[in-house]
Amino acid sequence: MDYLKELEGKSVHDCYHHHQQQQIKMSKMASPIFVPGPVIVGAGPSGLAAAACLKQKGIIPSLILERAQCLASMWQFKTYDRLRLHLPKQFCQLPLMPFPKNLPSYPTKQQFLAYLKAYADHFDIKPVFSQTVVSAEFDHVCQLWRVKTRGVIKKEDTAEYVCQWLIVATGECAEEVVPQIEGMGEFEGQIVHTSKYKSGSMFCGKNVLVVGCGNSGMEVCLDLCNHNARPSLVVRDTVHILPQQMLGKSTFGLSMFLLKWFPIRFVDQFLLLMSHLMLGDTAQFGLRRPKLGPLELKNLYGKTPVLDVGTLTQIKNGKIKVCRGIKRLARNAVEFVDGKVENFDAMVLATGYKSNVPSWLKGSDMFSEKDGFPRKPFPNGWKGENGLYAVGFTKRGLLGASIDAKRIAEDIEHSWKAEAKHVLEFPRPLA
Repeated sequence: MDYLKELEGKSVHDCYHHHQQQQIKMSKMASPIFVPGPVIVGAGPSGLAAAACLKQKGIIPSLILERAQCLASMWQFKTYDRLRLHLPKQFCQLPLMPFPKNLPSYPTKQQFLAYLKAYADHFDIKPVFSQTVVSAEFDHVCQLWRVKTRGVIKKEDTAEYVCQWLIVATGECAEEVVPQIEGMGEFEGQIVHTSKYKSGSMFCGKNVLVVGCGNSGMEVCLDLCNHNARPSLVVRDTVHILPQQMLGKSTFGLSMFLLKWFPIRFVDQFLLLMSHLMLGDTAQFGLRRPKLGPLELKNLYGKTPVLDVGTLTQIKNGKIKVCRGIKRLARNAVEFVDGKVENFDAMVLATGYKSNVPSWLKGSDMFSEKDGFPRKPFPNGWKGENGLYAVGFTKRGLLGASIDAKRIAEDIEHSWKAEAKHVLEFPRPLA
């Protein structure tokens, strides 16, 4: 480790602080930049939470690298206008700073973004923007991580950082998932992923097929209805739909409370009974429920139940059609697996996102090559080997990211203090 800490030439510590505070890109650096604290990849909510928790523990010199030019680019640019948090704000706030009391229970997209900006300002978090991490690998010779970046605007702007701890905070939604459907190249209508969908106003009066029945797909259908489009929803698999509120409380909050006292299967039975009383039998509308209960399914496979915000009412009154899986596309038509053929003007792919960690993290077994998630399931997926950590890969939203961030900060604090004590006891002689 001393090998890289004693690099000749430009002071790597000065270079690092100048880089962080002035936001000046490093161009063709001859020497690596030593970061005395952790390097965090990603400036979304997970990365901000990790940086804040580290700072609260006294580990100030952490560095966030972000490929976009802003905080939380996913929330800024790849979400639709009507989006609100699906869970009450107390389950979505980041560590050490609650939402303002005057915000509604379910903050809007803009209110959440304002909260993240205030959060970064409060903890004086200043990421290095427009830097794509092209590779990160542990150097077993010097026992440090080497993180190489390339400029987003100027590809020739490259830098290499070395650090003792690497925190992966690029999240579960780094890249869009676009399915390959037979005949997709022949379809003459517009095809957009939800990452490009902003409002149903652009589809007014059109027949629109929404592919995917998660929370995003259901809400996009509702938004299309509200803008006088004619949406249809592709439902290939079984899905749990729950009311957003039960007995005057959020369904999620009520579930968390009940789980403190009762086993998960009992709570699932309660949720399904209440859902049947409030929503009716969803199977008669083409929305069959899985055999496993909603909480058990989430716990085992990370599949999130849909919290209904009004879409089911529009399905019941016929304003939203439910369709089976797609077999193939034609010029202006879609053939479904049950043999039905219908014409559509456009398609919205609510097919989700995926992790991109395997594309840049090298030589580590912590993340699965298949899906880019930690191999160890929650709650043990946050820590890897050689000072490698993951935050925001729990499939439990912002609450899971906050849990990760706190654990990571506590773990690094032990190493940080032990190293500081070692330096005090055995100071290096001045050169």
